[in-house]
This record gives sequence, C-alpha cells and structure tokens, in this order.
Amino acid sequence: MPVHGSEGSQGSQGSRGTSGRGFGLGLALVSALAFGGSGVAAKPLIEAGLDSLSVVWLRVAGAALVMLPLAWRHRALVRRRPLLLLGFGLLAVAGVQACYFAAISRIPVGVALLVEYLAPALVLGWVRFIQHKPVTRAAALGVVLAVGGLACVVEVWSGLSFDALGLLLALGAACCQVGYFVLSDQGSDAGASGGEVPDPFGVIAYGLLIGAVVLTVIARPWGMDWSVLAGDATMNGTAVPAWLLLCWIVLLATVVAYLTGVVSVRRLSPQVAGVVACLEAVIATVLAWVLLGEHLSAPQLFGGAVVLVGAFIAQSSKAPTRPPEPPAEPAETALSRSGGAV
Repeated sequence: MPVHGSEGSQGSQGSRGTSGRGFGLGLALVSALAFGGSGVAAKPLIEAGLDSLSVVWLRVAGAALVMLPLAWRHRALVRRRPLLLLGFGLLAVAGVQACYFAAISRIPVGVALLVEYLAPALVLGWVRFIQHKPVTRAAALGVVLAVGGLACVVEVWSGLSFDALGLLLALGAACCQVGYFVLSDQGSDAGASGGEVPDPFGVIAYGLLIGAVVLTVIARPWGMDWSVLAGDATMNGTAVPAWLLLCWIVLLATVVAYLTGVVSVRRLSPQVAGVVACLEAVIATVLAWVLLGEHLSAPQLFGGAVVLVGAFIAQSSKAPTRPPEPPAEPAETALSRSGGAV
C-alpha cells in the first residue's frame, strides 16, 4: 500500500496547526474512550453465553450496517482507492480483531495487550525508516513511557508465559494496528499537494464492510445463540438488556471510535495518535473498575499515570523544522523535475 512521502509535508504540517492539533487531540481522546469501553460492554454478553468471536462479528457487522448509507454515498472510492479500502478492511478492522482474539486464546490477556500496544513504537519505526521523516525525541520518550506504564496497567508480570505462536499472533495484532494508523493518515499530504483526499467516512464505511465479510468466514455466525440478545446480561450484579449492550458496542465502541480515531490521525500524526491510543487500555481498566467492580492495584494506578504522562509528552512534541531551501537557480539554468530546461 503506497504511503505519501515527505513531499508536501510542509503543507501537511500547516494543516496540523495549533487549532487543528487541539481538535485532533480531543477526537483522539474521544476515540480512546470509545474503544476502551468495548470490553466493558462485551464481557457481560460473553458471560451471558456468547463467545468472544461472535461478539466481535456482531460489533463489526452491526457497525457496517450503520455505515452502509455512507458507503453508498462514497461509492466512487471503490474505483479511485480500492487498495486503501481493502487494506483498511483487512488490517484496521478484521486483522486487529482476529489476531488479538487468537492471541488471547494462547497467552494471558495482559501480555497480549502489551504486545499489541507496541504499535506506537512500530509506527515511529515506520515513519523514521520507511517514510524517511524526522521523529522528535519527545515522541520517542512518550512511546517509551506509555509502553512502560501499560506494562503496569495490565500487570504483565502476573501472567508471564511463553507461547511462540501466541506472541506471534499478538505481534500480528500490533502490526495490523500500525496499518490502522498509517492508512488513516492517507490523504493528509494529498490535500496539501493538490491531490484528491479520500473521505475518511467513506474509508471507514468500506473498511467495516470488508472486515465484516472477512469475520463472517472466521466467526461463522449462523451457529451463534441468537436468543442471548433477547435476554438480559449482568453488569456488576445489575441486569442490563443484552440489546442495549450490543448498541453500545456497535454505535459507541465501533462507529464513533473509528470515525473520531481516523479523523484524529489526520489532524495529529500517526505517531502522536498512536501514543494517545495507549490510553485505551487505561480507560478500559478504569471502566472495568467502575462498572464491573474490578479493583485496581497500586501498580495499575501508577502505570495509568505514567501512560498519561507519556501521551502528554508525545502530543506536545512538534516536528523538527526543516532547514531553509537553498536559493533557486536563475530561470535560464533551472531544470524541471523531469530534466527538461525551464
């Protein structure tokens, strides 16, 4: 999947000014809050009788149905940017979900989360070594702090066990999450260089549709116990309609989460949005404490504070200023990019 290079990056940085950066940070926080609430809503459904893969399928398929009108509105994207849509559907939607749930079937959830949220570090590597763009020290420090704090939040030491395939699947989820951030950034440089910007809503709509198709083959929903959705699920001793939890997962934890997440990446940058996304694990832990009665330990509280500090440092970083361009040559000796005399 081609990624826009540094050409036009100055215009891109202009589009990511102070006001746009603040708005993007707000959207990134909303996305982290929405994504972080998915597990809290999904756990009661799983305890009520649905398996985790069925919940994932319901989540993606339901969101795809909600976004279907937008997919029709932006149907021209299928012809203009088919690889972008396919990549987003396979990596950012289906790949992350399938690899993560396959990983937690073999290794502890905390270990899988820690490996998956190595994605911000991988994003920095992508930006620095693949796109050949500068990376600030503040962004790198933010990643280190966020990953270290995340290790405390998930209490990775409480479930250390080595399973090569499980760790490989978790790393696959991390790589797919990198794809989410990189592909979400498609178009931020295109607009600055005069190209056509793919509408983020259309990209998300088709990504969810493609992801739903892929997950249908994996989850096989025709064997699911649909009667669970007609009953109640228990959330910390309180009966909650299962359909209401499903609406939470579909509308908030998927539709709102993806919409705000993709737009925030374009307002910020993949590396900064990736670090802010580490807050998802902190938010999920806090929501589980409040809504499910799961207690937080002192290391988890400390780790959450460290993740917050890392996210703050990363989002406050600014791209290094480029050296001034050398003066242009006289018109009679200047050459065009194709080599012809201007």
